[in-house]
Amino acid sequence: MIGVFYLTFQPLAFVWLMSVFPTEEVFQTEGKYLALGDSYTIGESVGENERWPVQLAKALREKGQTIGDPVIIARTGWRADNLKDTIDKAQLNNEYDLVSLLIGVNNQYQGKSTDQYAIDFEDLLQTAIQLAKGKRDNVFVVSIPDYGYTPFGKLKQPEISKALDQFNYINKNITKRLGVNYFSITDISRKGLEQPELVASDGLHPSGKMYTLWVDRIMMELTGKR
Repeated sequence: MIGVFYLTFQPLAFVWLMSVFPTEEVFQTEGKYLALGDSYTIGESVGENERWPVQLAKALREKGQTIGDPVIIARTGWRADNLKDTIDKAQLNNEYDLVSLLIGVNNQYQGKSTDQYAIDFEDLLQTAIQLAKGKRDNVFVVSIPDYGYTPFGKLKQPEISKALDQFNYINKNITKRLGVNYFSITDISRKGLEQPELVASDGLHPSGKMYTLWVDRIMMELTGKR
């Protein structure tokens, strides 16, 4: 028997579709995962295996999903427009079974307008959908974490938190309007001062332990185990 598996990313569940043919071998196609973002996606100041997209792919495989390690397009300091420009130049194929998007902290940090962020973010999300073979259910957005709850940002925490709430309000509304999955991890990031082990050695970015908490939440919502 030949089983050809296709991954469909849906709210609260992964669904595997199988086409069956009369022979005795089983072949599984490995799902392709594309992770788009900035320092949080590339995992600034943590090891490669601690990056949250890498941890997520591993967690999915442990649940029996056939998915490869992520292709990561991300860089520390990128704004939404930087990410957009890089994707455009990369000329990627629309071949991904799973696409994640986390972007915006540098728009806030560099004092860029929320209006322009809204335009760039929506364009990025539309691109993410195209890259996911046009399937909205194969895409998800992660909220921007709050670096006000780190040693780096604690002196301006109220100001930072208020601004990031505005950026997250924008990306959440756009995500929901386009019918894409949205996972909020901002509250987890706000434990950084009371739990120092959740912050990386640079005093700014999440540690691998915090990224594990993000993945636990994403997996919990994907599988519906609350």
